[in-house]
Amino acid sequence: MSQGLHIAGDEPSERADAARNRRLLLDAAGALVAEQGADAVTMDKVAAKAGVGKGTVFRRFTNRAGLMRALLDHTETQLQQDFMFGPPPLGPGAAPLDRLIAFGCARLALVGVEGEVLRAADASPETRYTHPAHRLCHAHITMLMRAAGVTGDIPLLADVLLASLDASLVMAQLTTPGVDLARVAAAWEDLVRRIVR
Repeated sequence: MSQGLHIAGDEPSERADAARNRRLLLDAAGALVAEQGADAVTMDKVAAKAGVGKGTVFRRFTNRAGLMRALLDHTETQLQQDFMFGPPPLGPGAAPLDRLIAFGCARLALVGVEGEVLRAADASPETRYTHPAHRLCHAHITMLMRAAGVTGDIPLLADVLLASLDASLVMAQLTTPGVDLARVAAAWEDLVRRIVR
């Protein structure tokens, strides 16, 4: 993952028009990944979908890998905003067990885009697990498990829970006949309920 990812709310200030263009470009890139897969995404296609010149995309992201890393940052930041400040059950105000289940479902909803982008951005496993975004998700799950009264080695249990949501793993699971995101989400809920007894 990109070392440039910011924890939600920690972004440097940006001109309103630049921020709008960035969101527009990232939304266009995300839509293209969802529609055609990461391999089909080019700087030209992103520019056309966003309705801007190709030079704007290159000035903003330098190259395709930079665009893919920024798209990962964008999806992670949105998830962070949702679980820290959004409505329940993902956000504050729901029981810890309900929030854990909702977190897994929200993460799984990103798998199609995130898995493709991780592969395209060539995110290294060494940095993926030490990255601030991963650490924040780990801290969130740890906090919810403690609030739910889970006992045992909570940091390692949090690793196990997060590992089951890994985009590469889930994308591999989805190639198995009869396995879809609903089935993976049901397995996540079952796993969480077994840990939070």
